[in-house]
Formats: sequence, C-alpha cells, structure tokens
Amino acid sequence: MISARRTAAIGCMAAATLASPLAFAQATGWYGGASVGGSAATIAEDRITRGLLGQGLVTNGFSERDRDVGFKLFGGYQINRNFGVELGWFDMGEMGYTATTTPPGSLQGDVTVRGLNLDLVGTLPLTERLSLLGRLGVAHVHTRGRFAATGAVTNPYGATRTSERDTGLKLGVGLAWKLTDAWDLRGEFERLRIRDTVGNRGHVDMLSVGVVYRFGGGPAPGAAAPVAAAPAWVAPAPPAPPAPPRRPRRPRHRHRHRHRHRPRPRRHRRRQPR
Repeated sequence: MISARRTAAIGCMAAATLASPLAFAQATGWYGGASVGGSAATIAEDRITRGLLGQGLVTNGFSERDRDVGFKLFGGYQINRNFGVELGWFDMGEMGYTATTTPPGSLQGDVTVRGLNLDLVGTLPLTERLSLLGRLGVAHVHTRGRFAATGAVTNPYGATRTSERDTGLKLGVGLAWKLTDAWDLRGEFERLRIRDTVGNRGHVDMLSVGVVYRFGGGPAPGAAAPVAAAPAWVAPAPPAPPAPPRRPRRPRHRHRHRHRHRPRPRRHRRRQPR
C-alpha cells in the first residue's frame, strides 16, 4: 500500500509538471547526457518464504541486497518550450537475497536490471536557472536472474539462470540547474514498474545526479524574438530663407588724400611818398 501511494504521488507530481505552462522559453534542439546514482528494488520476501514453506522448510533468516549503483545514458530533443522527448539506456545494477532455513539449507537469488526507456519530459522554470522536471514514459526492461539452492532447499524456479523481458510504466521528478548556456546539472528520482525473472511484480527506484550538454538551438517556437523599435519619423525642417544680397563695398583708398596748399596771394604795399 505504501509503495502504491508513493508511485501515485510521483505520478501526480510528474503530471503536474508536464501540464504546467512554462513562464520562460527554453532552448530547442538536441541534447545528451549521463547520470549516476543509487538504485533500490523491492524484494518479495513474503512470496519467497511461502515458497520455502511449501517445501516443508521454515525460514529462519532472510538478508536482502536491495541497493546498488546504477547509471544511465540518454539523449533527447527539446520540441518546444513545453515538452521534450528523451530516449535512454539504463543499468540499475544487481540486487538479490539469501534465505536460510530449518532443516538446514539456503536459497540465494541475484537479479540484474537493464533496459531502454522513452519518456516525455516537461520543464517548469522556478527561477532564471532552477527548473522543476517531470517525466512520464515507458521502459522496456530486461531482467536476468541467478539462483542457487543448498542443503534441504530445492530450487523452486527449476533453473539456475532465468531471463525475462517486460514493458512497464516509468515515472520521474527532479530538478535542473543551468550552469551555462550549454551545460545543465540534473538531480532526479525515477521509478520503473517491472516484472522480474520469476514473475514477481515490483518496482526499481533510482536517485541520480547527472549532466546534460545541449548541442545548440534557437528560441522556442512561439517565442517572439525581440524587435528593435522603429525610429520615430521627424519632419524635415523648412529650408532657411535666402540671405539678402549684399551691397558692394566701396573700395577704400589705401593712401590718404593729400591737401594741396594754395599759395597765399601777395599783398602789395603801397609806397608812401617820400
């Protein structure tokens, strides 16, 4: 019941992210990346102990190896500012268990989980650099099992090696931090619904950190590119009126007028008689 509630909660968060309109345009184009982290699986302990009890054996000890290191490689295309499509290959590592019984005996099982996934990824920006991620998709999972029985235990699966291929639902939520225009840092939690090699239904979880490299692209379709405002039209100033014609200037004589001295008339003195 708890597992079902967690799966439903993750699904609701992923659906909300995919359905939310984005506040900012995201770059379109191809991208690729890789992630690594811890993986964990559910092991059907009750079913295993019931199977041993059917052989007349009482389980007196049960140890789980339900955690390992997983990684994934992925590539995708950002279709528009709302959605992207992502194809990936994952390896969840190896999980297993060992059950000991009375009368003395043991049953050991180990399972590896690998596969391909195709997801629809949505992005909801929270700040200029931080974004919320949500994914919803399908995973084609290949599980391989190895089983060994000792003592009073008989291998209930009839084979020491088993294999199973199944397609199930894949959900995920996470955060992305924009480092540069080309590089992003991701942290994600993902859950796969699988069927293991002996027919048990369960899920495998992965909590990972990864990097994404964007190969480029323009602004998202529908996001109008900024257009420079056209300069306002200004009427040309009227031409200035023509200047009035200038009167010719009289040439100035470079020499001064010289005044001609007129000779003074001589006064004739009358001679007085002696």
